[in-house]
Amino acid sequence: MKVYKTKARKFSGSDFHEVNQKASSLYSTIKKRSKRRAYIRSAYFKKDKIFLDLFWSHLFEKQNWRDRVRRIKYFGCAIELINHSRFEPKSKENHNQPSEILHRFYGITADDELFCAQIKEYKKNGQKFLISVFPTDGPTDT
Repeated sequence: MKVYKTKARKFSGSDFHEVNQKASSLYSTIKKRSKRRAYIRSAYFKKDKIFLDLFWSHLFEKQNWRDRVRRIKYFGCAIELINHSRFEPKSKENHNQPSEILHRFYGITADDELFCAQIKEYKKNGQKFLISVFPTDGPTDT
């Protein structure tokens, strides 16, 4: 499996508010480009829109603050990965919701840290949403 190398570094900081400020700044920049929902375009999906609002609600469902910080640090890298990567993701049907497909894109930050960006696609209408970003050990068969 090929992994996309980003030029972006993960956000620095250990405090949630410090890291969240950087990620929110990037998100608001993206959000200003559209009158409706914030999105980016994906190179792999032939410039289809990937909506970002689900990522934030999913992030704040996490109870553990450390886990939130760990995930949000890779937000900038994930945006670049989705925008530019043409490498095929690891895709599988969501076992909880058969009407959804989960795509996992793997990337390496400029600091050589491996991470994964997960995108949910609805089969019915083809809409795609960034769900999660997290550091990983590598592509697995799970």
